[in-house]
Amino acid sequence: MPRSADSKQFRNEELVLKVSPSVSRSVWDESRYDPFLDALCDDREYQKAAIHTSLRYLLSGEYGSLRDLAKENFDESDVLQERYGSWQNMERHLQLPAQLSASIDLATGTGKSYVLYGIAAILLAEGAVDRVLVLCPSTTIESGLLTKFRQLAGKRELRDLLPAEAKITTPTIINARETITDGAICVENYHAVLEHVGSSVRDSLRGRGERTAVLNDEAHHVANESAGRAKKWKEFLIDPAYGFRYVVGVSGTCYVGDDYFADVIYRYSLREAMEQRYVKKVDYVTDGPPTNGHDEKWQLILARHEDIKKRVKSHHLLPLTIVVTPSISRCDDVADELRAFLIEYADLSADEAAARVLVIHSDAADLQKLDAVDAPTSKVEWIVSVSMLNEGWDVKRVFQIVPHEERAFNSKLLISQVLGRGLRVPDSWKTGAQPSVTVFNHDAWAGRIRRLVDEMLEVEKRITTDVIAGHPLHFSLDHIHYRLDAVFAKKSPARGYELFAKGYVDLPAGLATEAVETVFERADSGERFKWQTKIRHKTYTVEEVAAEMFARLVEAEDAEDPSAWPPGRYTTKFPVDVLQRIVEKSLKRVRMNVATEDAKQKFLQSLGTLRRKSSETVRYKAVATDLYGITTLDRPAESVSAAELRRDKTLFFTRETRASLRDEQQEFFDEVIDPGALFRRIEIANPRDLKSPVNAVIADAETERRFIAHLLSDANINSIDAWIKSTPIRFYEIDYAWKKGEHPKRGKFSPDFFIRIGHLTSVVEVKGDEELRDPSEENRKKAEYGTAHFERLNQQLAARGEATRYCFNFVTPKNFGAYFQYLRDGNLPSYRSELDVRLAAPGD
Repeated sequence: MPRSADSKQFRNEELVLKVSPSVSRSVWDESRYDPFLDALCDDREYQKAAIHTSLRYLLSGEYGSLRDLAKENFDESDVLQERYGSWQNMERHLQLPAQLSASIDLATGTGKSYVLYGIAAILLAEGAVDRVLVLCPSTTIESGLLTKFRQLAGKRELRDLLPAEAKITTPTIINARETITDGAICVENYHAVLEHVGSSVRDSLRGRGERTAVLNDEAHHVANESAGRAKKWKEFLIDPAYGFRYVVGVSGTCYVGDDYFADVIYRYSLREAMEQRYVKKVDYVTDGPPTNGHDEKWQLILARHEDIKKRVKSHHLLPLTIVVTPSISRCDDVADELRAFLIEYADLSADEAAARVLVIHSDAADLQKLDAVDAPTSKVEWIVSVSMLNEGWDVKRVFQIVPHEERAFNSKLLISQVLGRGLRVPDSWKTGAQPSVTVFNHDAWAGRIRRLVDEMLEVEKRITTDVIAGHPLHFSLDHIHYRLDAVFAKKSPARGYELFAKGYVDLPAGLATEAVETVFERADSGERFKWQTKIRHKTYTVEEVAAEMFARLVEAEDAEDPSAWPPGRYTTKFPVDVLQRIVEKSLKRVRMNVATEDAKQKFLQSLGTLRRKSSETVRYKAVATDLYGITTLDRPAESVSAAELRRDKTLFFTRETRASLRDEQQEFFDEVIDPGALFRRIEIANPRDLKSPVNAVIADAETERRFIAHLLSDANINSIDAWIKSTPIRFYEIDYAWKKGEHPKRGKFSPDFFIRIGHLTSVVEVKGDEELRDPSEENRKKAEYGTAHFERLNQQLAARGEATRYCFNFVTPKNFGAYFQYLRDGNLPSYRSELDVRLAAPGD
């Protein structure tokens, strides 16, 4: 929450610039890339949204520069006008106003590399740029991005999902030791842009900025460095010798000091990531016992560390505690103090204490030490660090952070960076409660730390609703495990393509056998050693490669529409013996007599345009495997903010709700229920009328509020045994698939309500009456897949001889009365709403 001159607080989400969704599809049709993004991002919808928003801004033609976007938002936003006072003042806060530049704010640990790759790959595929430069602040991040990008670029299943007319489907992933050619994504740390550093960046990109996209990882470095070498990063971006047009930055800490960036176009906050369990929760000290001397403080910290160790043991993890200091001299002193404490209180020898405590300053050797910490054999449990650990260090076993002095933790930027080292969820954490990281701050300045952390997480006043563990109305639900089987269908080519015009394929040199050297570092001692050996690459004969190429030609000619592809057009021109001569000639040009895997892929890629014209579409068929059970106890907690209760959400509560809330939420609860307050809330006068095992219920919209009112009405209370409102994710999820335009999409949805009436569970999805007029294809498929799921579930329950049954309905307010009449009469299994019928009918 940045502060203006009068200390007015603003929520970061209110400062995000809105990119208009009004786009001419003839200029930019983002839906063409949905299959690619579904495969790249899987179920992380926020990654897809970040990529879509960025590309809409860059490619829609609606904006000529950041200045245009910011001015449009300033004119339409009272918040921005209040925040900056005048357009001229806001314009001064824009880092690169003359370019199509922007920032994406993604919480640390939520997969920024996938967003960077998605933007880069689509810009190249679309032909909007010829090459992409990805700049980052350190060699650690550079190494990680190179590895990730090469993995993604090498996935055939991703390449095949790009549109048929894509200009570039397989970008070359390099760093600046190589010339940046067309079709390349070059990943480099910002030192490569310095004039005295020998790299290809300046020579390769001079005068080519209009056709080059620059993506900045950890973009806060560009904004926060006012002097020294890092200042050259920004100077490089605005240098007219390059003329860069597209510049997008990604960061989890979009702050200049405590001020939020003025150019953010998409935000996925740390609070959202925590609530959706993509990162750890954060626990920090707001009050603590008085302590005398350093030893007593260390005892508290060690006790917490040992408690965490017991809790994570079942996940096969050794936890790390990071101690943050404000200076190098204090870092060394604190490390000595900690070692001495562990020798005395943890009964360790001097050697054992030294092995468990690692000191991190900021020199190059630190990166190697941090790499060793991530090794499975590492004995390190404590890290003492100056201010923050190097960005790009992604070890996931950090469970406690100790700011040793307030100066080490006294701005939102520092808090974000330090917390970022502890938020990632370990890969081995497959089950159980969401893990948390403890910030063990000093109680003498707990109030200030609490305010800063709350602001950084944008923790406004909230009320959390949750299930009550010992409630008598909990009930069980049956579910089915599914396996998704891919079903392929061929799509005929539209036109021909001129193959092998040069008579050969341009190949990179390769070796069948290669001498390699591996450097290891022992985690316990830090000792490094080299291991040399030879590796044999998988190879293919000329005949094998030619045969596979010929099979691809046959496959293309077997397309469903022979009129679009005359029979024998390519197999006649390129029989196996001709293909063998092409392969042989190509290999001889690089002094090879067999093809390596890379070479074989180059040969097959030479048929790439041909193959895409004879592409395969993929459908996914859900195959039921086995039944399993969940209970209403599994429903996650859900919270509502002050802003949401003023806007469109409603809190249903009883006189018992307050006592179930955490202490810090009770004061806000009192504000909400105050008779003069402008919050949307409804008191349930008789707590027993709430036949749900929760402390309160949140209605997300007016339609849900009206449906819950029916559940609580005198007419229906006695006909219902129990009910629960679901959460949007992570409770009872049903897989479904639908088409967005011409592209298939997959997702999960959670029905809104589960109502238990005897042996029957009524499952209800609530929609507005407007859906009756124009049902969406997505809702048609939710209805189709949901109906099939519960029919399948009933069949399996019947086969087991069980009495439990399920019915599933889409209901709108128009039919609420009829639905509850059928419920009271015991006729729900035969109930069909108007929307059920409308969704089951063929599309208009």
